[in-house]
Amino acid sequence: MVRAPSSGGLGDVASSDSSLRRFLFGLPGVDQVGAEARAAMLFTRSIKKGSKVWALEQAIRMIDLTTLEGQDTPGKVRALAAKARRPDPSDPTTPPVAAVCVYPDLVGVSVEALRGSGVHTASVATAFPSGRAALATKLVDVAEAIAAGADEIDMVIDRGAFLSGRLLEVHDEIVAVKQACGGRAHLKVILETGELSTLDNVRRASWLALLAGGDFIKTSTGKVSPAATPPVALVMLQAVRDFAAATGDVRGVKLAGGIRSAKDAVRYLVLVNEVAGERWLTPDTFRFGASSLLNDLLMQRTTQRTGAYSGPNYFTLD
Repeated sequence: MVRAPSSGGLGDVASSDSSLRRFLFGLPGVDQVGAEARAAMLFTRSIKKGSKVWALEQAIRMIDLTTLEGQDTPGKVRALAAKARRPDPSDPTTPPVAAVCVYPDLVGVSVEALRGSGVHTASVATAFPSGRAALATKLVDVAEAIAAGADEIDMVIDRGAFLSGRLLEVHDEIVAVKQACGGRAHLKVILETGELSTLDNVRRASWLALLAGGDFIKTSTGKVSPAATPPVALVMLQAVRDFAAATGDVRGVKLAGGIRSAKDAVRYLVLVNEVAGERWLTPDTFRFGASSLLNDLLMQRTTQRTGAYSGPNYFTLD
């Protein structure tokens, strides 16, 4: 079996099924009522007017523009890449987004369209969105995306294995995918929190993914509801904060699914700052997987900068 390198001060907690289980079930339990109350309280906080443009621009920089439909075409990916590079063609001061995320067979199109822009190409892999395939098949999926030039891989965990208690199996699969990335691509591990039922499971799955080497932990595929919610974000942010405190290794969080308004994006940035800290307020450690969010951010940015309302018809549809 493959193993992740020892994680700093945590020691080799994944050396066996029993030690991994002992560690994960030894994590402090989540007070669901308390977590929901704290998340709701933080979501009511506002930011100063002078900081709003910065927050809106930072949220734009944190977006992974995504198209993951069976009807995706090279033309659609090129159009999305053009928007990623210049979200508002009428305003060259608008920052680019973080990445464009596509299926493996369209990675090459995205890479070529984004060349020289600094915008990353991400690819879903490992039998997205179900995660139900043989490991060998999943690794081929990853290898094809990497060979085509992807510099970020969004994998899905086997939720059936996790919920059945096969924790070491899930851990080792993440390790194998991380190794398949070959140091060339960052790995985002999708937990599909809507299927994990409890915040305790979200905390355990978060730590499991971090121990296995995930560079980011991500809420959802966007295909399951509920996806990103404030309490889930709170628990995942606590996990990366505490993992960094224990190991010195800073990992990221990606929220995907259901985030559509600029107001909510800014509220999530407040949550990030209050729970994890200012260190996480960067695209290197925090992302939004929410294509429909971008236009509202652009509208609100224009309003803040010019004082004039800008409607959705001023921006391209994704």
